[in-house]
Amino acid sequence: MDYAIVAIYFIFVLGIGWAARSKVSSSIDFFLSGRSLPAWVTGLAFISANLGAVEIVGHSANGVTYGVETMHYFWIGAIPAMVFLGIVMMPFYYGSKVRSVPEFMLRRFGPGAHLVNAISFALAQLLIAGVNLLLLAKVVNALLGWSLWVTLIVAAVIVLSYITLGGLSAAIYNEVLQFFVIVAALLPLTLIGLHNVGGWGGLKTMVAAESHFHTWPGTELSGFDNPVVSVIGLVFGLGFVLSFGYWTTNFVEVQRSMAADSLSAARRTPIIGAFPKMFIPFLVVIPGMVAGVLVTPLKSGEASANDAILYLMRDLLPNGLLGIAIAGLLAAFMAGMAANISAFNTVFSYDIWQAYVVKNKADGYYLKVGKIATVIATFIAVFTALIAQNYSNIMDYLQTLFGFFNAPLFATFILGMFWKRMSPTAGWVGLIMGTASAVAYWAVAEFGTTTIGFFNLPGQGTAFVAASIAFVVDIILSVIVSLVTKPKPDHELVGFVKSVTPKEHLMDEAEAALPWYRRTVPLGILCLVMVIILNVIFA
Repeated sequence: MDYAIVAIYFIFVLGIGWAARSKVSSSIDFFLSGRSLPAWVTGLAFISANLGAVEIVGHSANGVTYGVETMHYFWIGAIPAMVFLGIVMMPFYYGSKVRSVPEFMLRRFGPGAHLVNAISFALAQLLIAGVNLLLLAKVVNALLGWSLWVTLIVAAVIVLSYITLGGLSAAIYNEVLQFFVIVAALLPLTLIGLHNVGGWGGLKTMVAAESHFHTWPGTELSGFDNPVVSVIGLVFGLGFVLSFGYWTTNFVEVQRSMAADSLSAARRTPIIGAFPKMFIPFLVVIPGMVAGVLVTPLKSGEASANDAILYLMRDLLPNGLLGIAIAGLLAAFMAGMAANISAFNTVFSYDIWQAYVVKNKADGYYLKVGKIATVIATFIAVFTALIAQNYSNIMDYLQTLFGFFNAPLFATFILGMFWKRMSPTAGWVGLIMGTASAVAYWAVAEFGTTTIGFFNLPGQGTAFVAASIAFVVDIILSVIVSLVTKPKPDHELVGFVKSVTPKEHLMDEAEAALPWYRRTVPLGILCLVMVIILNVIFA
């Protein structure tokens, strides 16, 4: 029965890819779905694209280690940035008609910052796609007994097939399907797990650490013993630098908004995704906490926290329901990997190949390059999966990558979007030096022998500090370099810098006639109020 459910799911996935194939006639169709999708589709795809390895395995592992302090990754580390993206930044992305985030960098700062951003983003996607592929392989290996290599190859071929056939549309429609499959898998697991420990009250009596049931001050997660410093570290390092760096500049997510059929739909996309996002931790973190007290290999130290969700499924779910759970995990990892690969092929084709290698070819040529890039990226992901295998907690690895690449990019973006004096030279200098400073700090913390507490933080404090350093270094150097180099003239900055862009360029006039629940700002305010209430309840 379990095999049958998984097989039916795979047939649906490939069928969606085949159906989307007929709509791909140009590179814009392949890479951005022809900018034709409604907001509810792009909104669910927006959150499903993120609902991969980080959410399922990484945060269930964090649930074992930190308990509900992990909620910060959702309530502080996602929702405010998603609302900011929809209200403030999407008008610039969508209104400028760029095809990718690196192309926005090209139009704002010129080829230096563009090339740095395109290469670093492409590299990050190959590494993160490997994470999703590795964890997908581990699921099948643990629950169905397939060897790791066989599973890596089979999973890679399936993802490759539907993206190559249908491009971004296939990825997005599969992500909508995968969202519902993931919820159908995790909801029963959470309810059965809570029932087995005697409900929320029973879980409290079985988990020794009282801090595991309070989000604030989050000292275990941040690595800072002082409660005040911990709150500042979480709000600035996670809630501002890492969160805004990821959600507002990461093309994996922004690409879904760019596929929407209007500016209003593009702005609402991340906010629609924010509503389910704030409740997903209940289906991810709580099973991790339950696994920590029920799963024997975890309690004895024989298994790592990364395996918590797999062991819990194996031990608690009956046949049939286990098949749905396996399909849900496969859906999560394939959604994450497909998002990484579809973003990679767009940036590689438009921002590297077309911009610097082979220029001025027909559109069909770049469509073919995108499909070839998809094949190559999937092949490389099989090997980057082996790099991720060296980390016991996959969140440590991913947060480190985000600190390297997203934090300095956000600094460059936010300064360049609101300060017209920022020069093209400052754009690429800030990016390179911001990333270099984060890598230098991480190298000392990871491999150095110093006993200074700043370099020996427990929890995931090292990732927060690395991201904060990258952000601050980028801002300081960008300001200094801008003051001694020449900025672009105002007329070249229209649509890219707020102070020189007319208001009508950033607004969709048709949205004013829509009811409040279909307008961007009221939805964003409602979202923020709800997440504040959740923070108060679990404080």
